[in-house]
Amino acid sequence: MRTVEISEEPIRLGQFLKLAQLAEDGAHAKELIEDGEVHVNGAVELRRGAQLRHGDVVVVESDEVRISVRP
Repeated sequence: MRTVEISEEPIRLGQFLKLAQLAEDGAHAKELIEDGEVHVNGAVELRRGAQLRHGDVVVVESDEVRISVRP
């Protein structure tokens, strides 16, 4: 599992997918979410605007990413 730092929380799921390079762009992020391929803390997340916070774990396929807030 890798960690991706954000400058402040919360961050929207669609934005985070692009930041973490789990999606190529906004359209790809939307497609992944609508297809049920994105899991947040073990549950399928279908809301592109879902608010993510420090410690949340996002999984797309076999890529697991934990969110961390920069101090």
